[in-house]
Amino acid sequence: MTGQDWLEKDFYAVLGVTKDADAPTIKKAYRKLARQLHPDQNPGDASAEARFKDIGEAYAVLSDAEQRQQYDQLRAMAGGARFTAGGRGGSGSAGFEDVFGGMFGAGAGANGPGGRVRYSTGGAGGAGFEDILGGLFGGGGAGFGGARGPQPGADLSATTTLPFRTAVEGSTISLSVEGRTVNARIPAGVRDGQKIRLRGKGRPGEPGAPDGDLVITVQVEPHPVFTLDGPNLRVSVPIAFDEAALGATIDVPTLDGSTVRVKVPAGTPSGRTLRVKGRGVATTTGAGDLLVTVQVVVPQKLSPAAREAVQAFGIATSGEDVRAELMAQARR
Repeated sequence: MTGQDWLEKDFYAVLGVTKDADAPTIKKAYRKLARQLHPDQNPGDASAEARFKDIGEAYAVLSDAEQRQQYDQLRAMAGGARFTAGGRGGSGSAGFEDVFGGMFGAGAGANGPGGRVRYSTGGAGGAGFEDILGGLFGGGGAGFGGARGPQPGADLSATTTLPFRTAVEGSTISLSVEGRTVNARIPAGVRDGQKIRLRGKGRPGEPGAPDGDLVITVQVEPHPVFTLDGPNLRVSVPIAFDEAALGATIDVPTLDGSTVRVKVPAGTPSGRTLRVKGRGVATTTGAGDLLVTVQVVVPQKLSPAAREAVQAFGIATSGEDVRAELMAQARR
């Protein structure tokens, strides 16, 4: 679109909105007209196709705050006048040369009969019409306001839900995006809520411009036993009091369905985490660990023999105050 288009076309009238319309109103008007005039709705209708193009041009300018400001400034400066590219103009209307001649101080008799300064609309050796307008509003020689150039495609978003095991192991999934199928590689160990960006898989850009990206938000279904912690897997394992007190070697489940033997040192408190190297998430940079948190189980019911044994233990350890350190720290 050239600077001449900005002078000749009333984009507000094209969209059927007032000049003080806000952005939501302009967007709503454009969408309504776009649905009515879309070529798919009007096959073979050249008039509808031309209007569809016109509303697209109008919306491109009025939806861009900076371009809309420049457009409004130009039309306010011209007073809504009709511009001619070299003629003398009709009676009662300001021509292109009148407006810009006054701006640059041209008086009567300047540059030929009639006192008008002539500006060429192209050709070598002189400042063109669009060069002058571009200079007024900060653009270069590429047209009024600077050339927009082809517009890149918009980014799109999608959400996918994965079973826990699939999230840990990684997978290739297929998504339906605006009527097309997109294959996405999900890396091993993806976290719940993690976003994955696929370059160039969004909405197509205009010719010569890049396509947008597709941003996938991954939701991971919870597992009844395991949780993810970066490249590590966490599991909570119950142990008996005697195993914690005396030490033991216990079987711990792994995600692949097998078990691994883990040594619990004597005197292990409830809540301590033991690390099993290399039994976590297998990634391209190496495998994480299996983090085993032990929880000492307190029996809900005791047999007479067990109760007697616990009472004997209490008597044998009665000289030890398990809360002594807590009390000392509380007094600091």
